[in-house]
Amino acid sequence: MKRHGLLNAPLNALIAELGHTDTLVIADAGLPIPPDVPRIDLAVTPGLPGFLPVLDALLDELCVERVTLANEITAHSPALHADIQHRMTKLEARDSHQVQATYVPHETFKQSLHKAKAVIRTGECTPYANIALHSGVPF
Repeated sequence: MKRHGLLNAPLNALIAELGHTDTLVIADAGLPIPPDVPRIDLAVTPGLPGFLPVLDALLDELCVERVTLANEITAHSPALHADIQHRMTKLEARDSHQVQATYVPHETFKQSLHKAKAVIRTGECTPYANIALHSGVPF
C-alpha cells in the first residue's frame, strides 16, 4: 500500500500515463462529459468530494504547464476563482516556472473535453468549478 499521496488507483494510472501537453480535466458534478472520454467518477453526494481537495491532491502529483478555465468562473464563482489563482501561484513557486492560464467561453470549454485524456468528476456543485490541467515536464 502507498504511504502517502493519491490512493485512487485509476487516478494514479492516469497520471503515470500523461505526457507533455496531455490534458486532464477536473469537473463539477454537472459538467456534461462526452461518452467517448474516459471518466473517473469520484462524486458521492453533492459537495463530496469538493473540487478544491481533488485539485490539491492532483497538483501535488502533477507537473502542470498551463490551465484552462471558463470565462464565466470570474463572474459567477469569484471566490473559487481566487482559490484557484492562489493555488497556481503556489504551484509556480514550487516548480519555478509560470503556469499559463487561458480563459474560454464555457461552451468552448465543453467542446474541448473531447481532447482530454480523462475527466475526473467531483461532487462539487459550485458553478463553473471546472479546470483543464495541461501536463508539463519536470525538466
